[in-house]
Amino acid sequence: MRQDTMSDIAGLIDTHAHLSMLLSRGISPEKRLEELFSGGFGGIIDIGTEAHDLADRVDAFSRFDRIRFAAGIWPYPEAIAGRRELAAVLEQQIRKAPPQLLAAVGECGLDRHWNKAEAGADIAGEGELLEAQLDLAKQYRLPVIIHSRDAAEETAEILSQYPEVRGVIHCFSYGAPQAKTFLDLGYYLSFAGTLTYKNAGPLREALRFVPDDRLLLETDSPFLAPIPYRGSPAEPGMVGETYRLAAALRGISQEKLKALAAKNTLDLFGLESLQSNIDS
Repeated sequence: MRQDTMSDIAGLIDTHAHLSMLLSRGISPEKRLEELFSGGFGGIIDIGTEAHDLADRVDAFSRFDRIRFAAGIWPYPEAIAGRRELAAVLEQQIRKAPPQLLAAVGECGLDRHWNKAEAGADIAGEGELLEAQLDLAKQYRLPVIIHSRDAAEETAEILSQYPEVRGVIHCFSYGAPQAKTFLDLGYYLSFAGTLTYKNAGPLREALRFVPDDRLLLETDSPFLAPIPYRGSPAEPGMVGETYRLAAALRGISQEKLKALAAKNTLDLFGLESLQSNIDS
């Protein structure tokens, strides 16, 4: 396990992590969270992928006062097929959740890497699953965390129908032209460990393009570990590698980037209760 120092991790925020998936990758989430928060780590948003998983995640991690939660349904084939019933389950979970802990709806979206029309995927149903969750975000006045892979145009088309909903394109994977499209729709863009990969030229261009007030950073733990950890399971502390590179690409100090990312997280997700933790 890597060794952190206070200066390495103090004030960092990971806006997208799947904490409950860490154990199956050989990482004790409780132990790692204790290490991070004792070192001053600013906060984490723990992300949902299934309709029923919110309550279990809250039970597991809500004792850490620097964690907030999102509830959503990832567009896997079974979820698309059962979208109406699962959207109802998700709404029940949202309604029962402690409001001070629920930060967003998500992750939800379109994935045309795995869900290909030519392979028989239910593309219309995938869109309906996303729309159902955007409806929930609108109804409960929550921001939305969007997954979009190989589907920039299709994602933007659906999001444009919900101008009342704010949110973030998580693990942004496109270039500057697509960044402009999502920014024009009012969305934030979040960059993950993929920013550190050798083939990330368009992604780095997009990072430079994003204005200060729309930038977020994440790990997508346990996926997409940044260099030099690529090939290992990612965990929230690794977000520091992405912060370091992002600061260099934008020509600012890491401390300034920490402050920008923290403010943007608070502004989008309404996490004023985390402010004292981030400042500590």
